Amino acid sequence: MPTPVLIVLVVLALLVLAALVVWYLFFRGPDVKKYMVLKSPRIVTLPDERVLEVSGRGTPEEVAKGGFSTLFKIYFKLKGVPKGPKMPLPRGRWIFTSPEDKDIAGQVAMPVPDTVTDLPDIAPAPGMTVRLTTWEYGEVAEIIHLGPYENEIPIVEALEKFIAEQGYERTGVHEELYLRGPGMFGKGNPEKYVTIIRFQVKRKDS
Repeated sequence: MPTPVLIVLVVLALLVLAALVVWYLFFRGPDVKKYMVLKSPRIVTLPDERVLEVSGRGTPEEVAKGGFSTLFKIYFKLKGVPKGPKMPLPRGRWIFTSPEDKDIAGQVAMPVPDTVTDLPDIAPAPGMTVRLTTWEYGEVAEIIHLGPYENEIPIVEALEKFIAEQGYERTGVHEELYLRGPGMFGKGNPEKYVTIIRFQVKRKDS
């Protein structure tokens, strides 16, 4: 008969295998190679998107932690939304006055089909609010950032310089599209984070 130690080891192995399967199906992220063209900034026109949005205010850590935990908890309970490898990328919009701002307003979101009209009865994290809404886009300037979030400043400055050189100006808040970031078991390796930084823009003479 199997010993108790052997049984425990088998159970642990099965749990690890299950966790790896979940990670592979839901959290491995997209193939980032096709996004590397964004090492050079560009201006494109994007359609508006209907989203599940979670909003909050506080420190960046509080808003991100409470926002994303609520967002994914609700998203995976929705019917008729893509899941697994076809799941859309999470995104965030952040309002702060400086990179050192410790009191920010933020929204995190996932695109959802128009057929989603009701939300499950799940309580959001403290201080968070949830709604179905539409994020407007139009013309946007975007660039890719590789590495920790705290190292974004030079990339943001490069994007703002590009916007001005092209005869545009910013009209929207700082938006981030998360290709690779913290995983389900922790923050992972920040050096491997991949983020698209995006601003809504318009021509100065329009």
